[in-house]
Amino acid sequence: MSSLPPAWPERAAWGTAPSLRAWQTAALRGYLDRNPRDFLAVATPGAGKTTFALTVAAELLGRRLVDRLIIVAPTEHLKLQWAEAAARAGLPIDPTYSAGKGKISSDYVGVAVTYAGVGVNPLAMRIRTERFKTLVILDEIHHAGDSLTWGEGVREAFEPAARRLALTGTPFRSDVNPIPFVTYRPGPDGIPVSAADYTYGYAEALADHVVRPVLFLAYSGQMQWRTRAGDEVAASLGEPLTKDLTAQALRTALDPEGSWMPSVLAAADKRLSEVRRHVPDAGGLVIASDQDSARAYAKLLRSITGEAATVVLSDEKASSKKISQFSENDRRWMVAVRMVSEGVDVPRLAVGVWATTTSTPLFFAQAVGRFVRARTRGEIASVFLPSVPTLLSYASELEVQRDHVLGKAKGDADDADWFAAEEDLMARAQAGEAASADLEAVPFEALGSEARFDHALYDGAQFGHEGEVQVGSEEEMDFLGIPGLLEPDQMRALLRQRQEDRRKVRKPAAEERPADSIADVTTHEHLAVLRRELNGLVASWHHRTGQAHGITHAALRKECGGPAAAVANAAQLQKRIDQIREWAMRKTS
Repeated sequence: MSSLPPAWPERAAWGTAPSLRAWQTAALRGYLDRNPRDFLAVATPGAGKTTFALTVAAELLGRRLVDRLIIVAPTEHLKLQWAEAAARAGLPIDPTYSAGKGKISSDYVGVAVTYAGVGVNPLAMRIRTERFKTLVILDEIHHAGDSLTWGEGVREAFEPAARRLALTGTPFRSDVNPIPFVTYRPGPDGIPVSAADYTYGYAEALADHVVRPVLFLAYSGQMQWRTRAGDEVAASLGEPLTKDLTAQALRTALDPEGSWMPSVLAAADKRLSEVRRHVPDAGGLVIASDQDSARAYAKLLRSITGEAATVVLSDEKASSKKISQFSENDRRWMVAVRMVSEGVDVPRLAVGVWATTTSTPLFFAQAVGRFVRARTRGEIASVFLPSVPTLLSYASELEVQRDHVLGKAKGDADDADWFAAEEDLMARAQAGEAASADLEAVPFEALGSEARFDHALYDGAQFGHEGEVQVGSEEEMDFLGIPGLLEPDQMRALLRQRQEDRRKVRKPAAEERPADSIADVTTHEHLAVLRRELNGLVASWHHRTGQAHGITHAALRKECGGPAAAVANAAQLQKRIDQIREWAMRKTS
């Protein structure tokens, strides 16, 4: 039976009335009209799920439909962040509470706990939930599926709750474990999929200027490493490789002792300098795989910028304080081991460097979500990526929404993991633990690396793919020097114009090249570069349209003539490249 402290009835309503965005108002109206026990809101990172949830809480408390509030978050830092946001909304929350602690101060209207904490002692949380009419806010509800223990703990603890409000950004992942308190409906082929009560995707948020557009800058390059058997391997990052070779090439690129990471960090810092010309407090974030790499990347940034980077490690007590301080100051760079990938709000982040081996679509969406929170209209997010097919496909599909699909084992092809154990590591990874020890299950030794600018990816279309673009070149600077404040249509127009300008320059240069020089470049290497470029554009077209690769290649042959790409000459390949770029530009328009 619920009981209220004597002072509470004197309050006419809980919390302040924030200025709501259109989607938040619509979702709130839908919630109050339906008055449901369970409600799932799916909203893209940066859209404002926290404000929506706290507004619902204030309404329910004000109407006496609930008496207490429990917020469940993925990490300790997010508990503090929720408590701070709730305090600004007039809802005092205790972020230091742990299951089994017992009573809390009468000054609090609720508590904030982690999924791990609930899993340790679900019975204690159930007792607290039963004592009052409780609203439970389950932030990033997909974490209840991270392990069977967490899911069972959440179900046991909050089954008696008066109301449950579940929140998540896109996408959910596919596995065999249902997420507690999420409704499932038959999907394609009868496979159950999650059903949200309100969905607000990245595409809608971008159209509403709620989030920033993202410019992805992909870098390839030559890698060399030694396998456990002692064999030396050389491969180019970005070329079609097996899953194992792709993983080893990526790890070689991310080795701080090589040349790839220093080159990419230097390029990212140039981009940050350009952005800061228009947005003076813009900051950058490097997402690292493990703590040793994070420290090494910070040293590289110090040598590049002359300024110490903020390093955030999960086992440091001051990690939450460091994130908060970085959010409020104007320092250039922060380096973190994944723990800043989800929910953490640092609105001034504008430039990111993907330096982690994690490869799930869920993690990618969460990580990119750190850079898309809009403040001023015209701000652009820039994210530097290794030129790896999996990551590039996620970048092309940024606007695609995924539901939670039951009946598929983790690590299925659509999750495109490079390591079979990656999903099993996610719970620890989100807490910031090092992954390097686990990855050593595939022993190898990085020998050397070099970076090359590959292409830019914006709105699902590729720009500037020239095959061999050195770092520090004028062509690379064409993209690093893009103004930091541009409207989406201005960005599209600028990229198209630069693409067309380069095309006009290339053709006369090819025509004027001496015969002996032509002989040098019309080799199998030149054809391989063109085929790689064509295949990359076809893959990008597939991710935008859903059209199978073979159908696209057949359409290009019909339009441009010539034999299959494997035996086509350079002129035929170049004609198809120009044609598919033209299709992409038309679709973007």
